[in-house]
Amino acid sequence: MHSESDDPVLSSPLYRGLVDELLRLRRRRNTVDEGAVLDVSAFSILWLFDDGRARTLRDLAGELCLEQSTVNRQVNTAVKHGYIERFEVPGQVSRLYRPTDAGRAAYLHDGLRRARRLEVIFADLAPGTPEGLLKELKAYNDASDRHADDEL
Repeated sequence: MHSESDDPVLSSPLYRGLVDELLRLRRRRNTVDEGAVLDVSAFSILWLFDDGRARTLRDLAGELCLEQSTVNRQVNTAVKHGYIERFEVPGQVSRLYRPTDAGRAAYLHDGLRRARRLEVIFADLAPGTPEGLLKELKAYNDASDRHADDEL
């Protein structure tokens, strides 16, 4: 009897190693250093606003690939902390959100901390380079996007 766990792809050291490393990345995405001002969700939301555009909750949910109810909760928390403000636009049903001065300052503070951490990590990245990592991650994400709706 053949089971899916006997599949050579699933049991290959390469596949298992890749999955292990992707899971390690996933675990780190919620790590916040002690000197950070923002939690992970507030930083992620403010990251999107770095392009200067205001957004609706629906826009944010789509860009963050999260349920709108989750984003609503996260945005409301950021509003309560004074990092984001909601405002109305005449003739538009949905309210828009944008960062406050406090939100921009907190984002800059934490963004610089994250950038410095990346510099330390990249200095220790051997034998790879930050440019090589970026190229491979982009290629992986692009391929993943192309095949997101494939039936297996």
